[in-house]
Amino acid sequence: MRGTGREGLRRGARRRFSALAPAGAVLAAALLLRGGAESAAGAAPEPAAAVERSAARAPARLADTGLYADAAASRVAPDVLPYTPQYPLWSDGASKRRWIRLPPGSAIDASDPDAWVFPIGTRIWKEFSFGRRVETRYMERAADGSWIFAAYAWTADGSGAVLAPERGIRAAAESRPGIPHDIPSVYDCRACHEGGPSPVLGFSALQLSPDRDPLAAHAERPGANDVDLPALVARGLVRSLPEALLHRPPRIAAPTPRARAALGYLHANCGTCHDARGPLATLGLSLVQRVGPGGAPDVPLATTVGVPSRFRHAGAGEAPVRILPGQPAQSVLLARMASRDPLVQMPPLGTHAVDEAAVALVSTFIRELPPDAVPSRNPPPQEEAR
Repeated sequence: MRGTGREGLRRGARRRFSALAPAGAVLAAALLLRGGAESAAGAAPEPAAAVERSAARAPARLADTGLYADAAASRVAPDVLPYTPQYPLWSDGASKRRWIRLPPGSAIDASDPDAWVFPIGTRIWKEFSFGRRVETRYMERAADGSWIFAAYAWTADGSGAVLAPERGIRAAAESRPGIPHDIPSVYDCRACHEGGPSPVLGFSALQLSPDRDPLAAHAERPGANDVDLPALVARGLVRSLPEALLHRPPRIAAPTPRARAALGYLHANCGTCHDARGPLATLGLSLVQRVGPGGAPDVPLATTVGVPSRFRHAGAGEAPVRILPGQPAQSVLLARMASRDPLVQMPPLGTHAVDEAAVALVSTFIRELPPDAVPSRNPPPQEEAR
């Protein structure tokens, strides 16, 4: 994510508004200027000062967050559980490790399987490596129900990690020669994590389903001790999950295996913001895959296939659409995935390198869509097509 401070985000957003299409400006505003936005957990809006204290409330050293039983040996504490989502977020090829810790006696409320509610005291870590450990991101649910977001920068020798400044660190490392990796600011973290009904990303019924997608882009093999959905339920760490999801594990409903993988990628990498239950619902673009009762599996296709886009790019023609069946080169969604021009690229944060494997996957998915692939539409409320 781009490691800019709040004022930098504001200045950058102002510069971009004149160049963006109107709906693009709406997206940029929602992502970059939402310092006092309502929390996804339903808490009242936080004042700007509270936002700026988010990183300050985190411990000064990663070793003090509870991740390690022996920080010097990087030995993870026994009550900290590793996990691996089936559809990982693209972070310019970073190798990642992830952990969660729930307070003793507590459990996640999964009565809404698409918006889990995490108990006070939940802690989550994600480690990023590019040949060496570069950063570990941290989330903690505080006593008042708000979420603390922080990132820890590792020393070059790997001996420890210290709290990064709330503005983040630009070019903390290189993901590949000439491509920087930024440690995100607190505002970048909030922009992504507060785009839907739950601020916790990658730890959900779908992501932890034992029915894993073998074609998922950048699929990671779970470790021997990783927890999945059945294990969490069996240990009493997830409660009130609809019984049907235990008998029939969550899975993306798709016409082909490749479509399943492409929709899974869009869910993990785009659905965090483009969610009919989030602040960008008025764009009428929802790429989230719902697994709960009443979830409409056709919504991602209904809000993209054949839907006009107000964003224009070279090759889109006079009537650009988000996805044009059989025509990846004329599909706006793919063009934005394949760009790292700041005025074009999607996602707008967290990446400086195009995900070539995902572009190839989604391109083939679009090419294989039949002309009559447009499903019957009952999309979310739409203010502007983007």
